[in-house]
Amino acid sequence: MADSPERSVWDSVIVLTREAQERGSDPFLWAMQLSSYLNSAEASVSLPSVELSDVLVSYICWDNNVPIMWKFLDKALVLNIVPPMLVLALLSIRVIPSRRVQPAAYGLFMELLKRHAFTSLKSQLHAMNYQRIMQSIDTVLRLSQIFGLQRSEAGTIMVEFIFSIMCQLLDASLDDEGLLELTSEKKFRWEDTPQDMEVGAYDDSNDEKQTEHLERMQKFNTVMAIELIGQFLKNKVTSEILYLARQNMSAHWESFTQRLLLLGANSSALRNMKVITPEELLKLTSNTQMVSLDCKLKSRRKFHDTLAMGPLASSVGLCNEACRSSLWLPLDLFLEDAVETTEVIGRSAIETITGLVKVSRATNYTTWHDTFLGLWIAALRVVQRDRDPIESPRPRLDSRLCLLLSITTLVVADLIEEDESALCDETQYGSSNQCKEKRVPGKCRHGLVSCLQMLGDFQGLLIPPQSTVYAANQAAAKGMLFISGVDVGNANSECVLMKDMPTNCSGNMRHLIVEACIARNLLDTSAYFWPGYVNGNISEKPHGLSSKVPGWTSFMQGASLTQVMISALVSSPASRLEELEKIFEIAVNGSNDEKISVAMILCGASLTWGWNIQEHAAAFIIKLLTPPAPADYSGSDSHLIGYAPLLNVLIVGISSFDRLQIFSQHGLVPQLACSLMTICEVFGSCVPNVVWPAVKGKRITAHDVFSNAFVLFLRLWRFNRPPIEHRVGNTYPVQSPLTPDYLLLVRNSHLGSPENVHWVQSKRRLSAVANSASADPIFLKSFPKLEVWFLQHFACIVSTLSELVQGTSVHQIVDKLLKIMFSNTYEGSQSRNSVTSESSGFSGPKNEDTFPRLNDPAWDILEAIPFVAEASLKACAHGKISPRELATGQCGILA
Repeated sequence: MADSPERSVWDSVIVLTREAQERGSDPFLWAMQLSSYLNSAEASVSLPSVELSDVLVSYICWDNNVPIMWKFLDKALVLNIVPPMLVLALLSIRVIPSRRVQPAAYGLFMELLKRHAFTSLKSQLHAMNYQRIMQSIDTVLRLSQIFGLQRSEAGTIMVEFIFSIMCQLLDASLDDEGLLELTSEKKFRWEDTPQDMEVGAYDDSNDEKQTEHLERMQKFNTVMAIELIGQFLKNKVTSEILYLARQNMSAHWESFTQRLLLLGANSSALRNMKVITPEELLKLTSNTQMVSLDCKLKSRRKFHDTLAMGPLASSVGLCNEACRSSLWLPLDLFLEDAVETTEVIGRSAIETITGLVKVSRATNYTTWHDTFLGLWIAALRVVQRDRDPIESPRPRLDSRLCLLLSITTLVVADLIEEDESALCDETQYGSSNQCKEKRVPGKCRHGLVSCLQMLGDFQGLLIPPQSTVYAANQAAAKGMLFISGVDVGNANSECVLMKDMPTNCSGNMRHLIVEACIARNLLDTSAYFWPGYVNGNISEKPHGLSSKVPGWTSFMQGASLTQVMISALVSSPASRLEELEKIFEIAVNGSNDEKISVAMILCGASLTWGWNIQEHAAAFIIKLLTPPAPADYSGSDSHLIGYAPLLNVLIVGISSFDRLQIFSQHGLVPQLACSLMTICEVFGSCVPNVVWPAVKGKRITAHDVFSNAFVLFLRLWRFNRPPIEHRVGNTYPVQSPLTPDYLLLVRNSHLGSPENVHWVQSKRRLSAVANSASADPIFLKSFPKLEVWFLQHFACIVSTLSELVQGTSVHQIVDKLLKIMFSNTYEGSQSRNSVTSESSGFSGPKNEDTFPRLNDPAWDILEAIPFVAEASLKACAHGKISPRELATGQCGILA
């Protein structure tokens, strides 16, 4: 019988792997060759590949159980060529039962578990073939048979998988210490088939040293397995998943806790461990029980409102509340990660959440009502979730509210647009524009209406944070004025005083959500008449309403930009796109002072609290960061030099963590990075001989603009953790999301026609912003100074610092910097050995004011920084300066 084409593909993979193994190839090179072959037309295998997981694991166990193959496998996991969770499942049933005859493999398996069970979990939840991966894991580990849950959705399998891995490690540890016989089963429950249990090369050996070595390895593995159990119970994500296991598999959880008690009471390995004590390990499970009690008593409203109320419960139809939540586990994890992470992301949260909602709805067969209800509840929980003051002393409320009131609303808008576009018969209306005009509400929009009506039942989730109480009350007041028929005319509605409203006019988060949906034409004002939406009415116009009060209403009526007006517009968000368009027009055509005022307004409340127009405020900021050259400009220098004060105000205005997260969630980081690269390239090449006036009487130079832009640019990618494993030769890792080049590639992918009718609104917005700077692709080579610095930065981390050439301009800058940073007694500052000598002499810090400021271009100064750092560390190592002096020295290099 001839081999099938699929069989031929995997045979070719084995041949490629065996050849790389024999040559001792670099794992990254092997992974690149493998990925290239699988993506070729000949193989046409989508990645991550379920089939490849079994091929690689079967190849290793046990004929090719050698170190290089485990390195190959790890690289395939890192590059997402194979799904990590499936690989770990396949390895667990082969390696754990064979751990005594293959102790090295058991140790390597647990190392892979440490690397990928925690860090890769969230990324796997976002995979497009997530459902298939989970079903494969269920088949491999027989989870449905073992745990007996009635449903096998992907989220349920995820819970079973994490719990099963921890149970396997626990049973293996008990077995290794001779304690398994004290359990009720008295045997290891996860035995694999006999052919996978073949005896390794050590079985016939009687060498005493080798036997001792094996025993040491086995003891070490037992300690590592217990440490991993503790990590599973401590980790924020896996502990929440294990809580779901406790709720839904009570009998199995009880058995697990009994075994853990047995291990804690009798394990000699655990007693001798310093990382975790028996008491601490047992306390982790008791904490889980306390979380259960807390959910039942203190937080029942918050937890059960999310999982058990209304049609969401009945449509999913699982056996109990907590199991239902596993259906929305990917969404919950992503939303929490979006606000918890200290890093920005290059991909729009709108795109990611939309994909997760589509996958969850398709795999779980939920209605639009249930889908939207689950989405709004998940977003509300992000806002309401208690903050741990140890992890984050400053709550990031602005970015959380952005996720709820702007991002989630835009996700709903895209889903409704897609649904109603599919319902529209273009052949009937003749064109796409006519189709859009004739579009009728579909089930998706009706599902939004019904779910928001029911959302009012979840009172525990709708309590507004203290800082949003006024905005929520304003939203409720707007509804009350409307249903009361009070005509406010041209009055400034943002100045309604709540003391003029009835005492029962109090708002909650649903009022803000409904206002956000009305602003984006997802709902109409009939929402104000929903039962319970507004309590009571008002018979007369509130006294506080006036069209003369400084604010957006009076500004749109022609009021000038006085200081009072500017302060009002900075502190209150715009409510309509037309308001931002008018203020942006002033930034384009106004005076320099007006441009700076507009920059302050755009970076103010409109960006942080203008949830209905937030994406437009961010887009206008990016447009101002890349202003076009005036038609009559003929200078040799970049036209950006003349915009220095405006650019500096914009850069400083968006530098806070919350504001940067808002750009990240809207998918504007690639466009922002491109703008900052341009600014850094221009101002980093300037000699700081020009001083510009800035806000509050301050003055700035090219160094100030460059410093602010460069620091903000560094925060957009993980410059401090370069992916060394991705490096090939003298090139930098373009494929990695950790590099500027990657951000530019993402930006270039947004180029295209903003009017593309096949794109949803979010994609059209990103395309419009990308095209506003340049309609052509932009690459790192477009910024030669930045590229040189990036290669130097990368080279300094992956290798030792090259020797500094004496007498060069860089050498002179190094000497200047060391003088500024440290002391009078700067020995040999004119000597050729002033930098390279290991005995560079510094006696202590000195005031930098005695030295002239640096007038060199910023890029030249950055080129000298590594040599300054090396000289300073050498001086510290040789006792010329103390670590305290090094850490607290006056280093105002670019000041």
